[in-house]
Amino acid sequence: MKIVGVGAGPGMLTMEAARAIREARLIYGSERAIDLARDEIYPGTDVRVIEDYGALRKLPPEAVVLSTGDPMLSGLGYLDGDVIPGISSMQVACARLKASELKVIPITVHGRRMDPEPILAEIARGRTVFLLVDDSTDLPGLCRLLEERGLSRDVAVFTDLGYPNEEILRGTTRCPPTSKGLASVMIGDLGFERTP
Repeated sequence: MKIVGVGAGPGMLTMEAARAIREARLIYGSERAIDLARDEIYPGTDVRVIEDYGALRKLPPEAVVLSTGDPMLSGLGYLDGDVIPGISSMQVACARLKASELKVIPITVHGRRMDPEPILAEIARGRTVFLLVDDSTDLPGLCRLLEERGLSRDVAVFTDLGYPNEEILRGTTRCPPTSKGLASVMIGDLGFERTP
């Protein structure tokens, strides 16, 4: 089995990923992942939308599983098989802000209960935290906690990275931007100009 990263948005498919998709005759993926790879899928290929993520471990060896972004960043890289990397939302967010990935720590809170302590610890160490969030994430609460601990930082919220309607909202922990739905968030010293 191959787990193929299809990138964070349109046009972010690597040549290696495109080749693996063209050669595949059995493909599984979310609707979004399939849409991102559609131009590379060979006519007549058996393409199936993933309905049961638990069943992916039982796929035949010839299956190609599409993972949005990069499979190793909160993706499907945990499955047995060869992983072909993709361009992750973290890479795109860092590029958009010209932030070095060497100072960024990824943490996913999408679909999980957020534990703020590891986030605060990384920010206190001078790191920038990259969060994958959803509607259940209490970003304002996290920002209030950072302010209470004396860890005032810049905050950026990214939605639809790589798509024509991509949006980047900038703010601070004192006045954070609004995060709705699935989004990426960066908190750290991002070099935003601050008004007094």
